[in-house]
Amino acid sequence: MNPEFDLSFERVVDVPPELVWKAWTTPEHLKKWFTPAPWKTVHAEVELKPGGKFHTLMESPEGQQFPNTGCYLEVVPNRKLVWTGALLPGYRPANLTADVPFVFTAIIAMEPSGTGTKYTATVMHSNADGRAKHEAMGFEQGWSKALDQLVALAKTM
Repeated sequence: MNPEFDLSFERVVDVPPELVWKAWTTPEHLKKWFTPAPWKTVHAEVELKPGGKFHTLMESPEGQQFPNTGCYLEVVPNRKLVWTGALLPGYRPANLTADVPFVFTAIIAMEPSGTGTKYTATVMHSNADGRAKHEAMGFEQGWSKALDQLVALAKTM
């Protein structure tokens, strides 16, 4: 990790890696936790393979929609997911626009820890400006709240 470009947080949660994985890789589950409330994820698509599609459609409390389409780079069942918005499915380079404040690659690591999971989210940005914008948007608070939502959902699965 490069602290100049990357953001990360780590926490041990009290659900097993298999349930964390299921929440991350099942579109019906992903829609229930992925976006910190009061925002919502109204659509999700998961093509769980390297080069496969990872797509979410987030909606603000005011109803504004924000589509995000990326490409999985690495898929290790129950242990690791890596995807990026810099590429579209099939590793096709994305056309970045002025509407996209930054692009990143996310690494979600899930390690067994007792009966729970050591969860590590690392988000790699292309430059310090992208990192700063993501941090200012509330990266740690937002991703942490989403993880709380994931854990609450996993306990019902």
